[in-house]
Amino acid sequence: ATCGHGCKYGECMGPNKCKCFPGFTGKTCNQDVNECGLKPRPCEHRCMNTHGSYKCYCLNGYMLMPDGTCASSRTCDMVNCQYGCEEVKGQVQCLCPSGGLQLGPNGRTCIDIDECSTGKAVCSYNRRCVNTFGSFYCKCQQGYELKYTGGRYSCADVNECVTNTHRCNLHAECLNTQGSFQCKCKQGYRGSGFDCA
Repeated sequence: ATCGHGCKYGECMGPNKCKCFPGFTGKTCNQDVNECGLKPRPCEHRCMNTHGSYKCYCLNGYMLMPDGTCASSRTCDMVNCQYGCEEVKGQVQCLCPSGGLQLGPNGRTCIDIDECSTGKAVCSYNRRCVNTFGSFYCKCQQGYELKYTGGRYSCADVNECVTNTHRCNLHAECLNTQGSFQCKCKQGYRGSGFDCA
């Protein structure tokens, strides 16, 4: 089975036929399914869509049960949590709906964890980390673009000389390098390559 356009979050099952992993859709399985918009709704009270999945949380005065339902809790109501809470051995604790969020100093609201600066996020070679609220994603470094070759996605060098995105002088030659380019003044001209006289 070969899939010319690839299957980003899925498996190639037949000629250009992808079987998407749970939480993803589209011809090449590159689109995230918004489970919060499905009927019937997966959460009883509130729903937060995440990359490839979702998280449930409850209104104030309720706590999230293991099956995703919300049970009344007068003690939770008093704490006034941003995303719902749970009771463990009589102790009330506020919850955050994603591993990329943590409880703030007040113990009630959730603040973002910057996985990129804390080193929790690991991006492969030629990719840089971009933080989002509650998560992160890996993006190709500047001078590289995402390409599908040999059955997988990778960051390939952009040839600025061919794509004409260089800023070389009219009297200079463009030389492509990995992730960048260089400009060299043509014979009979002097300068930086960006300015030639």
